[in-house]
Amino acid sequence: MSHEHRGHGPHKVGHVKEVTSLANPIIKDIKALTNKKSREESGTFMAEGLKLVIDAIELGWTIRTLVYAKAAKGKPLVEQMATKTVASGGLVLEVSEKVISSITRRDNPQMVVGIFESRWKPLREIHPKQGETWIALDRVRDPGNLGTIIRTADAAGASGVILVGETTDPFSLETVRATMGSVFAVPVARATPEEFISWKKHAGVSVVATHLAGSVDYRTIDYKKRPIVILMGNEQSGLPEHLAKEADALARIPQQGRADSLNLAVASAVMLFEARRHLLSLDEAK
Repeated sequence: MSHEHRGHGPHKVGHVKEVTSLANPIIKDIKALTNKKSREESGTFMAEGLKLVIDAIELGWTIRTLVYAKAAKGKPLVEQMATKTVASGGLVLEVSEKVISSITRRDNPQMVVGIFESRWKPLREIHPKQGETWIALDRVRDPGNLGTIIRTADAAGASGVILVGETTDPFSLETVRATMGSVFAVPVARATPEEFISWKKHAGVSVVATHLAGSVDYRTIDYKKRPIVILMGNEQSGLPEHLAKEADALARIPQQGRADSLNLAVASAVMLFEARRHLLSLDEAK
């Protein structure tokens, strides 16, 4: 049945469907998830690899379909995930390596793929508390950058990511890969610039923006007084003036050498770890 992975039909509990044809309509639906439009219409996205599937299920994400290659059949962890998928009303597909290669667009694919329901954190529900750090990204374009920033936010103990304006999709295959599973641990919200500015005025936060006109060394800012939102600009054009003027502090990262700028993900990491330096210690590291 087409669209079965979208939850439009009843699933046979305990049933594993074997699929070897690339023409199978369920496989076609799954492959379509490489397109943003299909992800938005179905409200689902793809995550590759057993580790990511385990992380997502353990963190309470809803799995619609579990796909595994025949070579992974019988492995205890794969069997456990299949059982959990069926128990939650999901579909389990056992497929040929040709099919899983086609789904993931890889010659040496991961043996397990999960299709999960997308999850956005509503901006209106974000009420930052003392000691919390959020990172807001204006029009981030590169999936690798976004995925790395989500992973870094997770590592630094940030509370979440706010995507401002037209950004790349956090649930694209490339972004999810780059998060290394952190997309399941870090809340992601989205907002227009106007919604973000309106939210900021009532959220009780201090917005620290990186800007070429920033006159303050990022290390001299007091990150302890209020909850912090680090605001980063677009890879090419930086932060527009209408957002920059809403910041409580405009910061710069001092540089030497011939490079005139840092990669967005690297600059975000520098800012996040500085903002949270007073909250991080090796004693608490996992």
